[in-house]
Amino acid sequence: MRAIITLVLNIIWFLTAGLPLALAYAIAGVVACILVVTIPFGLASFRIAGFVLWPFGREVVDRGRPGAMSTLGNVVWFLVAGVWLALGHVATALAQAVTIIGIPLAWANLKLIPVTCFPFGKEVVSSSSASARMFPTAG
Repeated sequence: MRAIITLVLNIIWFLTAGLPLALAYAIAGVVACILVVTIPFGLASFRIAGFVLWPFGREVVDRGRPGAMSTLGNVVWFLVAGVWLALGHVATALAQAVTIIGIPLAWANLKLIPVTCFPFGKEVVSSSSASARMFPTAG
C-alpha cells in the first residue's frame, strides 16, 4: 500500500512541480558545466534535478561532516544559484497549497529548500536506506 501511495504522490508531483523544477536545475547544471572549475556545481545540480523529478520514497542525508571545499562550494552555490532555486520552490509550494491535495506536496516542496541552498555534503538515498542509517539493527 505504501508503494502505491508513493507512486501516486510522485505522479502528482511530477505533473505539478517535478518537471518544471527539474528543468530549472538542469538549466543551472548546464550553465555551471560551461567552465571546468564549476563542473562540480553542475553535477550537484543534476543530482538534485533527479531527486526533484521523483522525490517520494527518497531522502537527502548528510554524508558526514563537510570539509572546507564543501563548505566553500555551498557558500558559492547559495549566492549564485541556491537563492533563486529556493524561490522557485517557494513559488511552487504556494501554488500547490491552494488545494487540499496539494498541501502535502507543498510541504514536500518546502522540505527541499535546505538541499537546494546547500547541496554539497549531501546524498540522495532511498527512504529505507535512510531509515537503516538512522536506526541500525544490532546484529
